[in-house]
Amino acid sequence: MHYKNEQKLELREPDMEDGAAIWELIKSCKPLDVNSMYCNLVQADHFSDTCVVAELGGDIVGWISGHIVPGEEALFVWQVAVSPKARGLGLAKRMLDHLVARDACNGIEELRTTITEDNDASWALFKSFARSRGGELDDEPHYISEEHFDGRHDTEHMVTIKLKPTLRRVA
Repeated sequence: MHYKNEQKLELREPDMEDGAAIWELIKSCKPLDVNSMYCNLVQADHFSDTCVVAELGGDIVGWISGHIVPGEEALFVWQVAVSPKARGLGLAKRMLDHLVARDACNGIEELRTTITEDNDASWALFKSFARSRGGELDDEPHYISEEHFDGRHDTEHMVTIKLKPTLRRVA
């Protein structure tokens, strides 16, 4: 099924029943790390207010997992996945806008995520998001390959986008 001509796109909080479909979506989005299905189920259940699914034609075609950093006014975005069937719709940025406009994210001052140096798509997404919000984007190596991943994963850069107070809730 080709989704680009579909009209009805729904962005919503996930629920437990979405866990398996989220896991399947992530598997289809190389090179994302595939966690256990149980992990995605728990995210959809326990962190639904800071996660987003995009549903198109009855299928889950987008996912953002995130959480509020304990003790801080920061939203950490863990994974962003868009089905190959739904690429080219600006869906990832629309999901980010939807997420930061939620009541659960009221009061956040920055959005954080980690990105490997070679992930051009993620860098483009978060730079575009920062520009559209008038925010500043900073990054620095955070999870170091040899120190934290025993050399089995590339270094992850912590990306921080300072959100302007008047623009946090715009969607």
